[in-house]
Amino acid sequence: MAVYTEVSDEELAAFAAQYDIGAVQSFKGIAEGVENSNFLLETERGQYILTLYEKRTRPEDLPFFLSLMEHLAARGLACPTPIHGRDGQALRQLCARPAAMVSFLKGMSARSLQPWHCQALGQALGALHKAGGDFKGVRANALSVAGWRPLFEQARQGADQVSPGLEKQIAQELDQLEKEWPLDLPKGVIHADLFPDNVFFLGDKLSGLIDFYFACTDFLTYDIAICLNAWCFEKDLSFNATKARLLLGAYEKVRPLEEAEVAALPLLCRGAAMRFLLTRLYDWLNTPPGAFVTRKDPREYLKKLRFHQGIRSAAAYGLDAR
Repeated sequence: MAVYTEVSDEELAAFAAQYDIGAVQSFKGIAEGVENSNFLLETERGQYILTLYEKRTRPEDLPFFLSLMEHLAARGLACPTPIHGRDGQALRQLCARPAAMVSFLKGMSARSLQPWHCQALGQALGALHKAGGDFKGVRANALSVAGWRPLFEQARQGADQVSPGLEKQIAQELDQLEKEWPLDLPKGVIHADLFPDNVFFLGDKLSGLIDFYFACTDFLTYDIAICLNAWCFEKDLSFNATKARLLLGAYEKVRPLEEAEVAALPLLCRGAAMRFLLTRLYDWLNTPPGAFVTRKDPREYLKKLRFHQGIRSAAAYGLDAR
């Protein structure tokens, strides 16, 4: 989440009047994240999240995202639910951008990840994949292996400014990932961005998952690989095998992995590290001046990529061969 577009009081009042939510009482931007402009809106009837979808989000993808959240919520997954206006529409325009409101989830993201957080996340990820099993919508993952080289080409000229030799390292890794990427693992709806700031906790319970604006159809195990990268490294970027084992064990209690998925996990973890290395590199070099957004250092994912390059089997993540 972030704020790229400012909304005036008059624009906000006109927008809110299209909903049966009462008068606006407060309105403030949310700085976390890098993709869209997000605001916390409080009215007489409750709290909501208002999102303005910025340039990287394709308008044609928005019905998929919104209908997916409604589908998952209807099947008991704790996630934001789109708010429909008096005309029945959930998607409309604000400040010349597509915009929507969703319900507010109580809770906070974990500031210091403990092993039990990872265990709860694994269970929730399995529940997400299970709840999405009968979702009819399909959206290709634009940030999977086929999308990495075009993204790299947009950032390669500045890569060595971020880390000496980075351009060559990325190019070599892309060659190998494109050659070895699997073709036939189980697919379904994945979140594709389930970082700790997109998971809420209340006390010792996971209270919800948010920010489904990278959701797509892809290998379910790729979603797991993203979470291993995001949840199982310590601040010094050492890998915590206990966290990984708990995450994977909790996931498998909901959805057991197939033999091919286990075998592919190290490669998928490398791919997930590459995906976030490239998007962070692009954003590091291209975030507009004055944007109310926190850039994230791509070198974190370079170090994670190097760790995964040294892994030969899923046993390093706490899984036995099947």
